[in-house]
Amino acid sequence: MKPHPLDLSIGQLAERTGLATSAIRFYESKGLLTSIRTAGGQRRFQRSDLRRVSFILITQALGYPLSAIAEQLDHLPESGAPNRRDWERLARGFRADLDERIRGLELLRDRLTSCIGCGCLSLKACRIYNPGDAAASGGTGPRYLLGDTCPDTGGRRDRVE
Repeated sequence: MKPHPLDLSIGQLAERTGLATSAIRFYESKGLLTSIRTAGGQRRFQRSDLRRVSFILITQALGYPLSAIAEQLDHLPESGAPNRRDWERLARGFRADLDERIRGLELLRDRLTSCIGCGCLSLKACRIYNPGDAAASGGTGPRYLLGDTCPDTGGRRDRVE
């Protein structure tokens, strides 16, 4: 495919996205980006790759592994700029996971200062809500943050000072 006059060099893509050119080459080696080569062998990227790189940066910052990011990007067309419908389809793929992450972050925010069912029994409230580490019967980890209810409170996990 012949480069288009509006295509970006690797340096231009790096400058616009704030990445090093080596990071762009790395993403390309992982199949997250595709370049077009000029007759002289220089890489050229479509302007739409700016959005693709931005998506990669945001999802990486949210803790998604490159394999999950690549899986979602595989739903976008390789040639030509993805349209709104393409991005909406990609967004649906992430929506359920993002909603779950948001729910988890809200639970952490709201309950971190109270008993979370981890078994540490270091807070006064833990001795009330989780006497003798009863939460361990539900499994490992912070059981009340993972969705288990506290039987001593009728399912409530209120904050007690």
